Amino acid sequence: MSDNFEFFFPDLDPNNSGIIPLPPADMKLINLSIEPVIDEGPLRIRVLIETTPFQIRPYIEVNLLDGAGDEIASASIIEPMQRKNVFTMHIKGGQKTGKFMLQARLYYPEKVDSDLRELTFEI
Repeated sequence: MSDNFEFFFPDLDPNNSGIIPLPPADMKLINLSIEPVIDEGPLRIRVLIETTPFQIRPYIEVNLLDGAGDEIASASIIEPMQRKNVFTMHIKGGQKTGKFMLQARLYYPEKVDSDLRELTFEI
């Protein structure tokens, strides 16, 4: 790896002490959290997802459900470069308050098992 690549993506540096990349069979989601973005515009949430260090980049699927269990937003992260990812999800419709559930699933297309996390929250 070039020095520039290691600077921008330190998680991918095999010489970075303390970070041991794991094979797909051992991959897990280790953090899932949200932060509401409340302003005059439509409701949005900032999502933070952290995985264990990886040897092979995983896939992550994220679904946001309303209180009735209907999907109101979704996102797919295909082979992220980093194990910590932050992004914003826009909530469809005019809903600004209520109960929600965020589901995140880490998986590999060729592997049957996946790691699913759910986070219930209220705004």
